[in-house]
Amino acid sequence: MVPVAARVARAGRGRLAVHRVLNAARGWGVDRTPVDDVRWALAQVRERYGDLPVGLVGHSLGGRAALLAGREPGVDAVVALNPWLHPADDVDLTGRRVLVVHGSEDRVATPDRARRVVEKLRRHTDIEWRDVPGAGHAMLRHGAVFERAAADFLTAALLGRGVR
Repeated sequence: MVPVAARVARAGRGRLAVHRVLNAARGWGVDRTPVDDVRWALAQVRERYGDLPVGLVGHSLGGRAALLAGREPGVDAVVALNPWLHPADDVDLTGRRVLVVHGSEDRVATPDRARRVVEKLRRHTDIEWRDVPGAGHAMLRHGAVFERAAADFLTAALLGRGVR
């Protein structure tokens, strides 16, 4: 996620604060999930910056956490990169801008399962889906495509227009 964060920061040209969150625990537990870490980070952002629009971006389980935490107050945009989604995942993201970018060759977080969840989420939200042909889960091949998609989407959503 370091290259994604760097690309978003560059695209924002000093008008976006970019912070990376490292989860308190690995995986998705019953008592604690990465969504709890996102909520904690959002509280820190609100304390530091006040009531400004926020965008979330995450990869794999982080993409799942970003989508599920996207309903939190103050979140305006969500980008999920190769999100590992569970078939039961469901969240109302009404009023948020949402982008899912998925590699066609991802064998960890399969695009078919993610598409099924995204179709379910579309009941409440306009979600943009972008395929990245030939890209796998780690986003090593075609990494710039994922980075550019996240940066362009977030700058448009948070600043009102795309910045290249």
